[in-house]
Amino acid sequence: MRNILILLFSISTITAYSQSNFQGKAVYMSKTSMDMNFGGRQMTADQKKRIADRMKGFLEKKYTLNFNQIESTYKEEASLSAPSGQGGRGGRGGGFFGSGGGLKYKNTKDAIVLEETEFFGKQFLISENSTKPEWKLGGETKKIGNYICYKATLVKEIDPMSNIASAFSRGRGNSDNNNNDTEKKVEEPKTMIVTAWYSPQIPVSQGPGEYWGLPGLILEVNAGTTTVLCTEITMNPKEKVTIKKPKKGKKVTREEYNKIVKKKTDEMREQFRGRGGNRSGGRG
Repeated sequence: MRNILILLFSISTITAYSQSNFQGKAVYMSKTSMDMNFGGRQMTADQKKRIADRMKGFLEKKYTLNFNQIESTYKEEASLSAPSGQGGRGGRGGGFFGSGGGLKYKNTKDAIVLEETEFFGKQFLISENSTKPEWKLGGETKKIGNYICYKATLVKEIDPMSNIASAFSRGRGNSDNNNNDTEKKVEEPKTMIVTAWYSPQIPVSQGPGEYWGLPGLILEVNAGTTTVLCTEITMNPKEKVTIKKPKKGKKVTREEYNKIVKKKTDEMREQFRGRGGNRSGGRG
């Protein structure tokens, strides 16, 4: 019954918007928590603080979603206060990891998902699996700003390369501890539950990042250690944004891109394992 009410509410709101070709802008803040223990590696409190400060640009980001009734672009905003060593941009995925700063495009009518990104100086155009996510609609509600939002959940396969920093830090920790065999026996989960909060008051099937397919704009996503929250919405802004499909970069699938990233990450991990051996003598 509640789902029927949601549908009726969505239809009435869509009618209100359908009088003109509207456009909207939503600003999101993303925050990811990370285990700063680095696999049990011994560090002073000051060392941990310096690493946390340098990782902040990677773990806390700001994005802008521009959308119309069927299309959207989602892009990370450059940070003016990026710590040294990050290339002066928050859009570099922390700079040290050489990834990010791209643009994600979604067309919900034609089920097209593309991402234009850079990895270690090379441009890629990634095509995603465009199958509509199988959300389970719930009856729970809450307000985000002035919008009534409904809860939806999704069982999602975990992308092994979705957190390069975490994988990389685990690799460093393993090199300092002689327990690689134990670490290998720990089986990481294959799926996770994603929780989204969407508002039928904004009747577009869009959302932050890879998330879409609900009867209203997604204003909040909780996925693993990451929370993405909408902090600002502007409907029909004075300055219109032309929403176009990205075209720059080498065309690859998500699977192909993940293999490229994994290969480079493994190379970096091996380099730091070697360096870690030279530093181990000073730890007592």
